[in-house]
Amino acid sequence: MAENSAAHKNTDNPGAVLHPGRAADPAPEAPESPTPATGSDDYPSGPAQPAEVEDVSEPAGDESGEESGEEADHDSEELEKSLAQSQQRKLRLLLRQCDRVMLMDFNLLSMSDWPDNFSMAAARRNRDLWIFSALVAASVFLSGLTGYVPAWLAGGGLGAFVIILLLGVPFIRRVYTDNPSYMDLVFKRQQLLRDARKHAAHLEGKEGLAWQCLRMADYNPTLRHRRFRPLTQLSEHRALTGWLTRRDRIRLYLIFMLEAEKAYNRAQEDFFAGHQKAIDRGWPSVAAETREPVAGEEPESAQDETEVQATPESERAEPSSKAT
Repeated sequence: MAENSAAHKNTDNPGAVLHPGRAADPAPEAPESPTPATGSDDYPSGPAQPAEVEDVSEPAGDESGEESGEEADHDSEELEKSLAQSQQRKLRLLLRQCDRVMLMDFNLLSMSDWPDNFSMAAARRNRDLWIFSALVAASVFLSGLTGYVPAWLAGGGLGAFVIILLLGVPFIRRVYTDNPSYMDLVFKRQQLLRDARKHAAHLEGKEGLAWQCLRMADYNPTLRHRRFRPLTQLSEHRALTGWLTRRDRIRLYLIFMLEAEKAYNRAQEDFFAGHQKAIDRGWPSVAAETREPVAGEEPESAQDETEVQATPESERAEPSSKAT
């Protein structure tokens, strides 16, 4: 009877029977979650919480990436700005040192009115003929004094000698011919050389110009040519003016100045392009036209202060009284 009652109790509670391969208690049912867009019924609901963590962490990573990108852009912009500022300062100093090249007078250095060799040879031949005629007439006159020739011939020789001498006088010579004499051509050459040397000395100044223009060789490589080397060396030692004693040397100096002028124009264009770029990029420190004070010269602000201090109080009060 006891065994039957135990068996009857076991049959009344079938949930307590343990079967192999199954859990003793059923797992609690999870709340229903929205199905994914794919529409599958087997979508797991457990990993939903890590997905939310990933979604939260993604904006932080994007913000840090944007900040690092902004910092890199800022650093690159600052580097580019500093390079542009140093380049503009270098060009400004270079243009300031070589600005006298724009004062070059081509006509003075080219000596376009230089008498050519043919004119010099013709004038020399006329001079020799004049001297020979005067010597012949003088010899005839002297021969008449000694009695070798008749007196009338000696007198004719004297008259011819006087006339030939008068024909050599400049203001009488201009009456019958417009051709310059040999001495006129020689004096003209000397005057042209003197004017060219004076102009070269004005261009060179106290510091020298040619050797400073050699720094613009990046804009015109012709300035580094070996034929200009003695010219730049003498300019550096302030001895170039004494070396310019011949026309070929002055023409060499003219060629160098023309090449330096080309380099100056290119450097000036580069400077203005950089200035406009700085304005477009919004870099006022680069685009500002700062004036560098010369050695031994006070800055403009200091000069203004001294001028204000030097003006009497009555003069300072005068504009205010006029305004009232």
